[in-house]
Amino acid sequence: MNPPSQSLGVPGEAVAGLRVRWHGRMEFTGALALQEEIVAKKREDRSSADELLLLEHEPVYTIGRTPDRSSLLDVAHLPHPLFSINRGGQATYHGPGQLSGGQDLHRYLRWIEQLLIELLAGYGIAASRRESLTGVWAGNCKIASIGVGVRHWITMHGFALNVCGDLSPFNHIVPCGINKVAMTSIEKETGNKFSVVEIGEALERLALDRIIDLRVAPEAQLINV
Repeated sequence: MNPPSQSLGVPGEAVAGLRVRWHGRMEFTGALALQEEIVAKKREDRSSADELLLLEHEPVYTIGRTPDRSSLLDVAHLPHPLFSINRGGQATYHGPGQLSGGQDLHRYLRWIEQLLIELLAGYGIAASRRESLTGVWAGNCKIASIGVGVRHWITMHGFALNVCGDLSPFNHIVPCGINKVAMTSIEKETGNKFSVVEIGEALERLALDRIIDLRVAPEAQLINV
């Protein structure tokens, strides 16, 4: 059973207009329904706090809005369920040992990348962006994927940071449609064991400190991400 939703380190009301909630390990359908609920609430009341949901998924593959499904390889024999969802991009895998986070914030792709780069630097990992490839890289390996959907100018989905655990499910797809990409994790890069909760706590602290970077004037908010 999943623990009740809660803030990892800052309980109670939103801080700086951002509420962070930890949902433990949950099925993808439950997480998607929760995001839909938040989007509906935000659409009804734009003054409601932005939310960052942190969780681990049960094993699942997702693919974005594209007729090109070549990144799935042998789709009939994928070892875990597949969902087509309203984000951009090709196929990726979500599962235990991976920290997933999604927000109902505007224009935040680059903000997420920078947030993850700063987070990883705190663990001695020199992460970076790659031109024209959304996500975060550690050397020649990809350590975090980012996929965003926008509905009524409110974003859904977000990032998936590989913390620990089995990376072999990525072998059944072309991750994010990038041929011959190798996936890595914090555990693999550092040789140390970390829990998703531990990394989530560090990310929450950093996100609450950096949320000011996303605050823009109302007239500048309707920018397509």
